[in-house]
Amino acid sequence: MDVKTVNELLSRGEIDREDMWPHLAEMESKALQFRFEFGLDRLPMEPGLITIRGPRQYGKSTWLDMNLRRSVQDFGGGSSFYLNGDELASPEDLAREMTALYSAYSPKAKIRRLFIDEITAISEWEKAIKRLVDQGLYRDVLIVSTGSKATDLRRGSERLPGRKGRLKKSEYIFLPISYREFDRVSGPELGKDKWKAYLLTGGSPIALNDIGQFGHLPDYFLQLTRDWILGEVIQSGRSRVFLSQLLRTLLKYGGQPVGYAKLSREAGLANNTVAAGYIEQLSDLLCVMPSWAWDSNNKTLQLRKPCKFHFINLAAVVAFHPAALRSIHEFEMLPPEARGQFLEWMVAQEIWRRAVLAGDSNPEAVGYWSSKEHEIDFVSPGQEFIEVKLGRASPLDFAWFEKVFPKSKLSVICDRAFETRQVTGITIEQFLQNPNPA
Repeated sequence: MDVKTVNELLSRGEIDREDMWPHLAEMESKALQFRFEFGLDRLPMEPGLITIRGPRQYGKSTWLDMNLRRSVQDFGGGSSFYLNGDELASPEDLAREMTALYSAYSPKAKIRRLFIDEITAISEWEKAIKRLVDQGLYRDVLIVSTGSKATDLRRGSERLPGRKGRLKKSEYIFLPISYREFDRVSGPELGKDKWKAYLLTGGSPIALNDIGQFGHLPDYFLQLTRDWILGEVIQSGRSRVFLSQLLRTLLKYGGQPVGYAKLSREAGLANNTVAAGYIEQLSDLLCVMPSWAWDSNNKTLQLRKPCKFHFINLAAVVAFHPAALRSIHEFEMLPPEARGQFLEWMVAQEIWRRAVLAGDSNPEAVGYWSSKEHEIDFVSPGQEFIEVKLGRASPLDFAWFEKVFPKSKLSVICDRAFETRQVTGITIEQFLQNPNPA
């Protein structure tokens, strides 16, 4: 159904037609129904601007449809309308559509809302909103927008000072489905391998449904993930070939520290600046997170030292991985080193996800610590120490920790549980289930 017809039905409060809600219909057809959790459980009653950024195929449009339908149910016809950024070519088109819709709000509607899906598909979208608000329009409307380009959404929002209302919080990151939620709604069929199934999906509800029901990832999901990332990079003027080479290099080094000079050289890029540009865009797409060395004396990240590049969207890893993984069995056939890399990336994704959910001001500030003799894989934004081991670990392996960090605690993710005064061994299942493992 086209947007104009949808808005005509919304103006009359007619929301029972199934063809109005294709994303909801698809979700309701799935065997597994997940709850979205990213810090916005209910929309505020006040006007303003909310921006929600996150990867494609993770449920943003479904969430938006759910809240649009609920808004009309709660506040009546003519209270809420909808626009699709993928169908608007310019900020002028956005301004024209928004102007037309503003006159369609019912005078009886106590709460007014406008839902704009994939607003970042419109270049310089913020200019249209700024212009309309300055003209006196939409000051009494809550605008809820989603987008897959993190930089465009963040910077666009930053260019709207004084025009976002008085909301307590206006910017959100749309998060993967948590492992606890996957475990809650899925059956016992996957057993002890359930965390491996979750790992392959990255927490996407589409992929979680398929692997939970059929035991393998859908090819179309991985193709859509590849197309989304490649499309964003090409649209920005960068090279598909260079991106592919860079991704291969990131997969090669896994959890090893590497400098930008080495990264650019290995990937065949011109210089450090070019490499940094690609990494920044992958970070903006919420796919890659640079992890810098942590200075235990100053308790700060050292940005001039080599860093680790963690994937925080595991579906992106699987989509570009040369092993073409589709099932748990194929994951188990990987060499131990490759499985260890995946495990470390899953922990990185979970640390980042929890930091975002907790409202950390800088959830990407995840570091690692190393000395000449020892290394700790993760120092979280809350300065929790976490080490990841694919196989077995012993308390004796970390007898040094108490001497180096006498007042701190270390969580070791490994294949068996143990506990000492400062070091706790937990399984990956325990880590994913427990939001406070340390």
